[in-house]
Amino acid sequence: MRPPVPPKTGYLQFLHPSGSCRHVQLPTLSRPGPLLQDHLLPMRLLVETIARVSRNFGLVLLLSAHVFSAHALTPEAAKAIAVGENDDRIKALAAALITPDPKLSRLIDALVSDSVKIAGDGVLIVTDGKAIDVISGAEIALPATAEDVVNNNRMRREIDGAKATLGLFSDSVTKRNNAITELKDSADEGKLPLIDKALAQETEASLKAKLEQLRAAMLIASSDKQKRLAAVAALSSGGQPSVRSLMQERLNAGGETDPEVRAALTAGIKAIEGKLVWGERLGVIFTGLSLGSILFLVALGLAITYGLMGVINMAHGELLMIGAYATYLVQNLFRTYLPDAFDHYIIVAIPLSFLAAALVGAFLERTIIRWLYGRPLETLLATWGISLMLIQLVRTFFGAQNVLVENPSWLSGGIDVMSNLTLPYNRIAIIFFAFFVLAGVSLLISKTRLGLLVRGVTQNRSMAACMGVNTAKIDTYAFALGAGIAGLAGCALSQVGNVGPDLGQGYIVDSFMVVVLGGVGQLAGTVYAGLALGVLNKLLEGWTGAVLAKIIVLVFIVVLIQRRPQGIFALKGRSAEA
Repeated sequence: MRPPVPPKTGYLQFLHPSGSCRHVQLPTLSRPGPLLQDHLLPMRLLVETIARVSRNFGLVLLLSAHVFSAHALTPEAAKAIAVGENDDRIKALAAALITPDPKLSRLIDALVSDSVKIAGDGVLIVTDGKAIDVISGAEIALPATAEDVVNNNRMRREIDGAKATLGLFSDSVTKRNNAITELKDSADEGKLPLIDKALAQETEASLKAKLEQLRAAMLIASSDKQKRLAAVAALSSGGQPSVRSLMQERLNAGGETDPEVRAALTAGIKAIEGKLVWGERLGVIFTGLSLGSILFLVALGLAITYGLMGVINMAHGELLMIGAYATYLVQNLFRTYLPDAFDHYIIVAIPLSFLAAALVGAFLERTIIRWLYGRPLETLLATWGISLMLIQLVRTFFGAQNVLVENPSWLSGGIDVMSNLTLPYNRIAIIFFAFFVLAGVSLLISKTRLGLLVRGVTQNRSMAACMGVNTAKIDTYAFALGAGIAGLAGCALSQVGNVGPDLGQGYIVDSFMVVVLGGVGQLAGTVYAGLALGVLNKLLEGWTGAVLAKIIVLVFIVVLIQRRPQGIFALKGRSAEA
């Protein structure tokens, strides 16, 4: 830099940010008096201060440009990351991650998508036939001599880890959380500087705790014994299943030879298992409750057709299937014609699934079942044949393969209650939905005129007919109501699994067991029996397996029915027919 030029008399010199000197003429006064001199002195001091600040500001700008340029990704560093031996590339990548910039992020994204080429000393990102220089960002013509960058499995793991590491410094809490989760699988001591940097600037308490756990997982394999002991203590304070696996692997594989550290690992594993056992127990109970809610939702419609009307409907499972396929059709219509409103398709699917199953149920009652009242064996055989016909009809229109019903975004994911306990949103919604349907059916049966007529017809058909009640119409309404509730159950089931022609076959037997166990004609008994069977089944599955658990539950119900033929919650008092 050239030396500054002395200012001219009556001029003020300052350094422009470009590096050149500037002179500004100061106002002069001839023969200033004493009073004017007193006012002029502070003004001169102010002007001189401004000049000094301006000169220093120029130097600051120059220094800042130098600092930021030092942190920017250089062409040499970009090429070292893209080509060479794996160890050299990994070192270059780690060095660049210390002071990341947007250019590095673009390069890593391109490496993940295999869209990086080397042309001489330049690194190019090629997308849609266009080549962009990773340093300048300018679009250039793709040279014919450009070579592809080849990444083996080891390098891909390092690149994925680097991408996750960049997420630690994101402005989004979700992205930072996802980055921590991804880094758990590639924890090594070499990433400690980045983890420490992320810890220093993290403001979320939950993410800070996760980063501390991640740091401890990296230090557990350190060569320093004290660091390993501190890492074991930090890991033991949490309750992560992955941490338990990490500590168990370190203990079993012979990776730890120090007796003191091995004892700490053993004690830490026991402490974590003590915390995880409660998550497992609560998970079993929640799963049982969700299964029980599905069971009593399926059995609720059957409780009306069988419990109140006395019709053994073996096609009840197929009515459930119809509701599920109605949901599937609504989903496809929204995806095709209303993609922006796809998250709201379930609001339309719920009433349509009820309506579709109710119409099919009303048709079956009017054409076949109404002629078979009072003949249970004929009704059983007829409805069984109807179920086979409905299954084949669905196979003809939709195929034999299962179809996928996608959850709305607000029903995807879950609530992390504990480290090993996540409550899915779709199952939580099914539990609330089942009780909502139960409340609606209870109000309909007990508080409405239709419910009064249904109860009157089912309790004493002859007396109801003498009072002028159209019993045939009431039968149709009641059967359609039970079928519609089965359709709602199908809509709910579509949110937790695939939909297929055989969907209802897996629930018909369990539904009858729930109705019989709860007490014929008892809606409350259906709820209690459904929840009890769901929880009992899941508890037994953990000890005996799924198949043996089903057998034990069936034997339990058979024995119970032998002692209480009317079910657990049977009506007390004399029958209306007595």
